[in-house]
Amino acid sequence: MASPSRRLQTKPVITCFKSVLLIYTFIFWITGVILLAIGLWGKVSLENYFSLLNEKATNVPFVLIGTGTVIILLGTFGCFATCRASAWMLKLYAMFLTLIFLVELVAAIVGFVFRHEIKNSFKNNYEETIKQYNSTGDYRSDAVDKIQNTLHCCGVTDYRDWKDTNYYLEKGFPKSCCKLENCSPQRDADKVNNEGCFIKVMTIIESEMGVVAGISFGVACFQLIGIFLAYCLSRAITNNQYEIV
Repeated sequence: MASPSRRLQTKPVITCFKSVLLIYTFIFWITGVILLAIGLWGKVSLENYFSLLNEKATNVPFVLIGTGTVIILLGTFGCFATCRASAWMLKLYAMFLTLIFLVELVAAIVGFVFRHEIKNSFKNNYEETIKQYNSTGDYRSDAVDKIQNTLHCCGVTDYRDWKDTNYYLEKGFPKSCCKLENCSPQRDADKVNNEGCFIKVMTIIESEMGVVAGISFGVACFQLIGIFLAYCLSRAITNNQYEIV
């Protein structure tokens, strides 16, 4: 049993740890909200691009949404554990933070290693989609139209990609290739955008994914601080048998 003087000396230290950990936990909770918002934004804004990747890529926004939700719940638990000054709850909090950190680290490494496969997957699926393009529209054809309308582009590398398709042989260029709204391009190359979509889409995906990767990396590194603080506070409470009445 620690002496009263020893307990008196360690109380300010533990109080300081608690205050810092509470501030950390609040910021951590906010990062969960940010990841959740990014996931929802990606689901809405980048859905056209994800639909032309493989099926696994379409799960990326849901992964961010799930991660954000878990962080929000874990942040709430961490705040409760800190306020209660419960050693075992703080150890559990540190363990969960470590687990999430490792999962994020593995996900980041996998994403970096397979980034070129994502590009190839998008290009191959885009080429396949315009070959099977249907103006009455399956979801991939709709995605092609939305991308071409939004980015003012036509085809994969350029507008000539459409000339090898059944749709072009029957009807000419799709209206989404038009330079102007509501034009009827048919086979008139002067009325369509000349630039291909692949480079434009890759530029957008790389810039947006760079933002997402940067935020995710920052969140992962930030968790190391939480792991350290939770562990130190837990040890201080255990070693000094500190209790809040």
